[in-house]
Amino acid sequence: MNLITGIESTDLFGGNVPAAVLQLIDTARGGDDEDVAAALWTAVLTYPRCLPPYYLLYKFHANRGELGEAQEVATKALAVAARQASIDSNWCAVQPGDADFTIPGPSRFWLFTLKALAFISVRRGNRAVALKLIAKLRKLDPTDCVGFDVVEALLTQSGSR
Repeated sequence: MNLITGIESTDLFGGNVPAAVLQLIDTARGGDDEDVAAALWTAVLTYPRCLPPYYLLYKFHANRGELGEAQEVATKALAVAARQASIDSNWCAVQPGDADFTIPGPSRFWLFTLKALAFISVRRGNRAVALKLIAKLRKLDPTDCVGFDVVEALLTQSGSR
């Protein structure tokens, strides 16, 4: 699955990625961790309205166990997507009718990033925040289009330890 150039990218982000961002992403591929981080941060800082580099950057940090950094990037991504989707910048205030979260574009990316924040919260041991995020996801995405059930299962599993 290629979330940047394939069908999944269109389904999630709702548009094309600028050539310069693709070039930075290509630079990151196969590089060491410093090169990857530098290329992705450059993409985010140079193209702050382009959503895909945020996804790659918060995923990069989460995979490395750098959960504070992942949360910081995901929070920034949520704010950028909220502005583009014309929804409230406070995720707690967003309601089901505020956007169509089923169609590709910023609102769907926003919802997907909310799921990422729930996942990060679970991994950081912040159960209360994770529960609130999952409750919001359930309200905004009752058919679970973004797959928050996986995060919910992880939360349940971590609570039984």
